[in-house]
Amino acid sequence: MASGDLGRPFITPPGIAPERLKILREAFRKTMSDPAFLADVKARKLEPDPDFGEDLEGIAKDAVSQPKEIVERMKKLLSE
Repeated sequence: MASGDLGRPFITPPGIAPERLKILREAFRKTMSDPAFLADVKARKLEPDPDFGEDLEGIAKDAVSQPKEIVERMKKLLSE
């Protein structure tokens, strides 16, 4: 049920080197505050509302660590 929180995430493969992850996260943050990028977003009549990796990582970890009975119940509810 975390899909609404996760939106359209950019993800990396498991085991990415911490220094690379840090570089990617910093680049994303810089992009989300870049005046030229924001002007382009505004020109397209979009609203930037980014969530950042540290927050999304916590949501994803919580989602995949649910007890088996919760996962099975959600599967049943979503298949009806």
